[in-house]
Amino acid sequence: MNRDLFAREALAQIPKLLTLLDRNPHSPTYGCFDRNFWQYKIIDFPSGMAQEFVWPLALAYSTPVQDNPFYSEPMLREWVEAGILYAATSAHPDGSCDDYFPYERAGGAAAFSLLACIESYSQLRLNNPTALKFFEKRADWLAHHQESGRLTNHQALIVLCLDLLSNLLQTSKWDRARVQRLEQVLSWQNPEGWFVEYEGCDPGYHTLTISCLARIYQLRPDPVLKEALIKAVELASEFVHPDGSYGGEYTSRNTYNFFPHGFELVGQWLPTALEINDRFLIGLAKGLAPCYADDHIIGHHTWNYLLAWRDYVKDRPQLSPRPRGRVWLKEAQILIDRRRDTELYVALNKGGVFKLFRGDRLVVSDTQFSLQVLAGGKVKNAVGHLTDTYRVEITEEEIIIEGELGWAKQKQMTTANLLILRVVMLTVGRFFPNLIRQLLQKVLITGKKNAPFHFRRHFTWQDEQWWVGDELQAKSWQRVISAGIGGDQTSIYVVMSRTFQRSQLQPWLDLTDEVKKLDFYDLLKLERHF
Repeated sequence: MNRDLFAREALAQIPKLLTLLDRNPHSPTYGCFDRNFWQYKIIDFPSGMAQEFVWPLALAYSTPVQDNPFYSEPMLREWVEAGILYAATSAHPDGSCDDYFPYERAGGAAAFSLLACIESYSQLRLNNPTALKFFEKRADWLAHHQESGRLTNHQALIVLCLDLLSNLLQTSKWDRARVQRLEQVLSWQNPEGWFVEYEGCDPGYHTLTISCLARIYQLRPDPVLKEALIKAVELASEFVHPDGSYGGEYTSRNTYNFFPHGFELVGQWLPTALEINDRFLIGLAKGLAPCYADDHIIGHHTWNYLLAWRDYVKDRPQLSPRPRGRVWLKEAQILIDRRRDTELYVALNKGGVFKLFRGDRLVVSDTQFSLQVLAGGKVKNAVGHLTDTYRVEITEEEIIIEGELGWAKQKQMTTANLLILRVVMLTVGRFFPNLIRQLLQKVLITGKKNAPFHFRRHFTWQDEQWWVGDELQAKSWQRVISAGIGGDQTSIYVVMSRTFQRSQLQPWLDLTDEVKKLDFYDLLKLERHF
């Protein structure tokens, strides 16, 4: 496999990262990576997460790959240090930072950016007491901060930050907090191998948690952590598709995330971990990796790809044949069925959202029924892909999922909402940021409200192919404006979801004409075979 694919993909993002950076040494925002703040002036505070972008620059400076125009360029070193110092000056007095609204004190943004700053400082061998003082203050805050929601990747990031900074400053002040936080991370690992992310198993964020834990294990080997990593890697291996793509809408957070670095580290002592990256590199070579190049999420994969290039294990096993048989993750509610030359990935807890491959080609991606419905003078969206406990029947030849559609989460910010949020956060909200975060999570991410439509999805293996039968029932069809099935539709807010991947060029299946023919209790029926 060509390790340089990782470097080329990452280095292609560096010009955009530099465009996001205020590079003017005489500017009051010198070192800020939030272009919406310093250049466009359309927001009133800088996102602390954006300072994570120092790490891709530090790695680009240090990566001796062929045709890297940024290698050993002195200005990158200066800009990285400026970015670290801006992270310090733009932080709150307690070391925390904001991401989406003032006084948010976002744990994820604080952890990502601190990790990037520590690693960049060490990578470039900087010597700056102001930066070190800032690192210590932010680590103090993270060591005692618990955010709302269960996002294991954030907790693993915090443990890694405390480990690295303890080594850098030669201190033991965070030892107790580090041990307790790591115990929390490991307690959030399901016996099936996956780590909890909000409402379940997301293989994408799972690979980020593996990256953090593999680095922690490298720093402090521990048999309990090693066992957890083995389980996590075995689980991740199930989600690399035959075309080299990974994850998708059938997972809890709808991401195509893939962070390869952890598999290179684990692969140093568990060679089968390297097969995961080798399969992903096949997809990368085909151009199947999703696009992460927006202003907010461009950094994560850029640094992780460059680390994967740096720590690439040269002695690799041959790819083993694709597995066969059925994997039923009962607690994750994901079923993977591999037979003949087909591979079926089904989310049982998301109404039967699925991807189906034949050979090394994606045949169809399906995110369940979607209806536009006129309700109360507004157009609402009823969908079949929201997380819930559905009635499920599984036999060797059949899979049946049945339940209610739910109302999609389509809340947008209005001028009034933004004004209210600003007033709240500038007054009482600054003292209760976690409460505000919980409320927003409930509105935008978690929970489901049933819509008055009942669905039944029936998979049948017959004649060496999968047949998918769908039925949808409504008390009345008169208020349904449009109906269809999409290949990549999601409707909860997840930062890293809704990225473009080439498979999303699949056409929308329009069922509006069929719906217009229905009357009252008629069933909408659809049968397909693949």
